[in-house]
Amino acid sequence: MYDESLVFLIRETILLTLKIIMPILGAGVAIGLLISIFQSVTSIQDQTLTFVPKIVVMLGVVVFLTPWIMQRLVDFASKLFYVALP
Repeated sequence: MYDESLVFLIRETILLTLKIIMPILGAGVAIGLLISIFQSVTSIQDQTLTFVPKIVVMLGVVVFLTPWIMQRLVDFASKLFYVALP
């Protein structure tokens, strides 16, 4: 395998990881921000209040995006075999 193809595969792997993880992390950050604002407004200082909604929302996003994630992974695997095995 040539250096160019190795660099290409590493770059594609990092980009794919970011593309897959960003919607999940974005949903977690958004719900965490909303819950924090709600806690500030109502003066509730319970640390566990943010944990459960974040987990539920992030799990929902993963379930909702599973077909898209799998398609991206299959496309990447086929590209990987195409580049690695000329």
